[in-house]
Amino acid sequence: MNNLNNLIAKELEINENSVENTIQLLKDDATIPFIARYRKEKTGNLDETQIKNIKERFEYYTELEKRKQTVLQTIKEQGKLTPVLEKEILSCTEKQKLEDIYLPYKPKKRTRATIAKEKGLEPLADLILSQQPYKGTSPNKDDLSGAKDIIAEKISDRADIRGYLRKMAYNEGKIVSKVKKEFKTQKTKYETYYDFSEPVKKSPSHRILAMQRGEKEKVLSCKIEVDEDKALTFIDGKIIKTDKTYIFYEDLLDAIDDSFRRLIFPSIETEVLNLKIEEAEKEAINVFSKNLKNLLLSPPAGDKMILAIDPGFRTGCKVAVINKNGNFIEYKPIFPHEPQNKKTEAQSIILDFIKKHNIELISIGNGTASKETGIFINQLIKNNKLNVKSIVVSEAGASVYSASDVAIKEFPELDVTVRGAISIGRRLQDPLAELVKIDPKSIGVGQYQHDVNQTQLKKSLDLTVESAVNYVGVELNTASAEILSHVSGIGPALANNIVQFRKDNGKFKNRKQLLEVAKLGNKAFEQCAGFLRIRNGDIYLDNSAIHPESYPIVIKMAKDLDVKINELIGNEDLISKIKPDNYVTAQTGLPTLQDIISELKKPGLDPRKEFFSMEFRSDINEIGDLKEGMILEGVVTNVTNFGAFVDIGVHQDGLVHISKLSDKFVSNPYDVVSVGDTLKVKVASVDKQLKRISLEKVLNFA
Repeated sequence: MNNLNNLIAKELEINENSVENTIQLLKDDATIPFIARYRKEKTGNLDETQIKNIKERFEYYTELEKRKQTVLQTIKEQGKLTPVLEKEILSCTEKQKLEDIYLPYKPKKRTRATIAKEKGLEPLADLILSQQPYKGTSPNKDDLSGAKDIIAEKISDRADIRGYLRKMAYNEGKIVSKVKKEFKTQKTKYETYYDFSEPVKKSPSHRILAMQRGEKEKVLSCKIEVDEDKALTFIDGKIIKTDKTYIFYEDLLDAIDDSFRRLIFPSIETEVLNLKIEEAEKEAINVFSKNLKNLLLSPPAGDKMILAIDPGFRTGCKVAVINKNGNFIEYKPIFPHEPQNKKTEAQSIILDFIKKHNIELISIGNGTASKETGIFINQLIKNNKLNVKSIVVSEAGASVYSASDVAIKEFPELDVTVRGAISIGRRLQDPLAELVKIDPKSIGVGQYQHDVNQTQLKKSLDLTVESAVNYVGVELNTASAEILSHVSGIGPALANNIVQFRKDNGKFKNRKQLLEVAKLGNKAFEQCAGFLRIRNGDIYLDNSAIHPESYPIVIKMAKDLDVKINELIGNEDLISKIKPDNYVTAQTGLPTLQDIISELKKPGLDPRKEFFSMEFRSDINEIGDLKEGMILEGVVTNVTNFGAFVDIGVHQDGLVHISKLSDKFVSNPYDVVSVGDTLKVKVASVDKQLKRISLEKVLNFA
């Protein structure tokens, strides 16, 4: 285990002791947010990303160790395990290298070589391969052909040859894509790749995934090309130990050529393509996760009275009133647009709602009829001089939520369209609390999310949601079961038990009451308590991120200052007198003490940014309204490795390519832009047929 800790520490450039302690905490079922927030002394102040990386590498090497045991057992059963081979297997630190070592011993399906061996031709193959002087009679054509099949397979099974050629294909090869003949004259989104070639090593994730999708849709064919002469020369150097006078010299060359073209390169090509796809998927998942986190952490409008509108033409707009706590009050449909065009009636309904419920914000979904509804509402606000603001909200995933079991359980008596409107209103009040109810894949902040490994995607997105929820913290007495299920140490079953406890016993008065919840034991309490907040409870510290295990420290701080805890909280003059060094113990170090002091200054502070909204230009409604050179404001909806997608209010996001995000070189779009940012952009070009909008960021705009 020490060797493993050392290996991970060197690989990630992290102190070995930190790695060892982190792995132990993970083994004890501690969550990543808990470890990062409350075990800083153990980890050496590692952040969530570093802890996640340790977890992933530990899982990788654990799987590798299991595979080694399977390989060793299989070779041992064959009676071919030598001390040298065993040592080579045990010291292996890469899965692919292990498989290369195992290949000669791996049980094979019936091949040309196995058929030749059944005919007793392996001694002839070994003799030819040994390149010793041959004095027997010349083998017949069929026997020689079979012997060459055996030689080809033996060459293909060599780990050193495969390892070299795999690196060569990755580092020096080119990935080539061609259009299938039936699409040659057609315009598709894959035109860039109709006759495309670039170095494998430099091909970015978005191009790899685009080519892969094009191949799946049978528009493209993709392959890897290498310098075949260089590859064959390398194999020759490894196999041939004699000169042209050797009787089987040409046969060896034939076997080498056959081995390379029929056995080695096809599998190497598949492995390298799969490796590139795996890398691309990992990058795409990382991009998706970053975008999701930024979206989940969007600034909340807070406890405002909301009028939520799910826009529509023929079926009308669904209008729902949401109170300050996110509870549904009432609903009515309006039909201000064609074909009904009942504007006067719609105005009357909206004005009545605004007056009756003291509406502060109007949340409008950004789907069909969004722009027209926004114009209608803004005109109504202006004409009636109302102190209300309308805001366009992304409705991605609202329809998924409205038909989900969660929505049905919340609003069994309501139509799906009304549930959708409620979701649109709630996500303005608190994006995090509402979006956790929706499958992250339906929120629309990822590229190629249906093309990547779905298991890995779900795992990463679940961790992202968990990270966001615990970063913000959760109000224990108002939180839904969905958001509670993402709190460190809780999960769906305990979340439902917490909600049931609230129903049966009323509001939680303190964190300790959590231990009365069915099946919530000491371990779960340790993991979750610090992330749950109780406003106006019995214990002031329960509305902070200070963990109950640290309450004695705060009590001592207050006692030393001769004040009560409630007098200490928020009093910066008193807090400035605290000397952290005086409270260091074997369990609690300066990192935790500094966190405690920061939290005492502003307990329960929402770490999200201040709420801000912008309005689209009212005269730009469809892609056809756009003209090159137009300057518009928009909201970043998605960030990729090649740029940022921006909603400018025409039902089709435009792309600001990475080269147009700054007047300086940008290697990573995340360095300059995030989901939710407001940008001023210029329309560079518009392709109405393919619905593509190219934008440029207007610089020096805050």
